[in-house]
Amino acid sequence: MVSEHHDHICWGGGHHHHTHHHLLLRGITAGYADAPALEDISFEAECGSTLALIGPNGAGKSTLLNTLAGLITPWSGDMLWNGAPLGEHRHEIAYLPQRSEVDWRFPITVRQLVEMGRYPAVGMWRAMRAHDRDIVDKALCTLSIEDLQHRQIGALSGGQQQRCFLARALAQEAHILLLDEPFTGLDVPGSESLSTLLRSLAEEGRLVIASHHDLATAPQIFDQALLLRRKLIAAGPVNQVLAPENLKQAFNRA
Repeated sequence: MVSEHHDHICWGGGHHHHTHHHLLLRGITAGYADAPALEDISFEAECGSTLALIGPNGAGKSTLLNTLAGLITPWSGDMLWNGAPLGEHRHEIAYLPQRSEVDWRFPITVRQLVEMGRYPAVGMWRAMRAHDRDIVDKALCTLSIEDLQHRQIGALSGGQQQRCFLARALAQEAHILLLDEPFTGLDVPGSESLSTLLRSLAEEGRLVIASHHDLATAPQIFDQALLLRRKLIAAGPVNQVLAPENLKQAFNRA
């Protein structure tokens, strides 16, 4: 399982990590065609925390993740990472799509998937150095999937597949982990294992941001939350954000 120290794992050597990495969004509006999916979203978060994006279907959770990942360009607003534009630090961001969006029939092994995390540092077509192979080995061991490394990704359970994508993120040496509904389709043991893993990754100094639909389990998994309904309804400690008056506003509860 993930080690207990609370600094960033810096497997690459020669990298300097700040003690407190800080994400700041100011006035982000984004959407598709001429229809805004997010309006005037502002919040801040620091590494070492787990942040849930909560709201009804169509609230803008996936749009916010895609915007943070650089897949969507916001119409307006600023996204800053340690005071600099987030777009200058794409190598520090790892995006994990919903499992339903992945073609699990693609002929790739677990190790090959994790090696993809080294592409930003090595280059798509350049050979892996011993240093890069060591990073991949450590990522596989950290996620306890080294015994699966030669298996096809489609032959794995849902929980194992999630671990593979997290291992790829670790191999990338990402500081921000973006996950779109990571618990969907997992059984109870798989969900509990992933929950423990995400908290451990945050305790090591990463920022974990995930969309999540289960209000009952959110307080056990996350320490912070954003409640969205195209606009920001509430942000802060998860139990405060999920107060009845906020949920009524977000979900139109009577």
